[in-house]
Amino acid sequence: QVQLVESGGGLVQAGGSLRLSCTASGRTFSISNMGWFRQALGKEREFVSAISWIGDGAYYAESVVDRFVVSRDNAKSSVYLQMNSLKLEDTAVYYCAATIKSTPFYATPTNYAYWGQGTLVTVSS
Repeated sequence: QVQLVESGGGLVQAGGSLRLSCTASGRTFSISNMGWFRQALGKEREFVSAISWIGDGAYYAESVVDRFVVSRDNAKSSVYLQMNSLKLEDTAVYYCAATIKSTPFYATPTNYAYWGQGTLVTVSS
């Protein structure tokens, strides 16, 4: 089993920045990929970013390219999402997730076996 806990959400003005953190515990050695997803009120959950636990792979949704940066610290069993130039449409509950096996379908929520509780990011004008 793997447990994930997110933190770092809050209220920020448009154009500002936030850094989200996700710490894994349990059988972290079994993690293949870590991902970030978000879900706005009344909308479906959507892919934001993903990173390989081992290797150099990092991926981003078109809507966040050049604004968000995903990183990891294996020694701390943590993954981070640095969010810059935040927009009103970035407002959502953000979730981190983990896959056990590697997959090219990193943007598909059903490929992730473990999920955190979510952290709310609210961007104001």
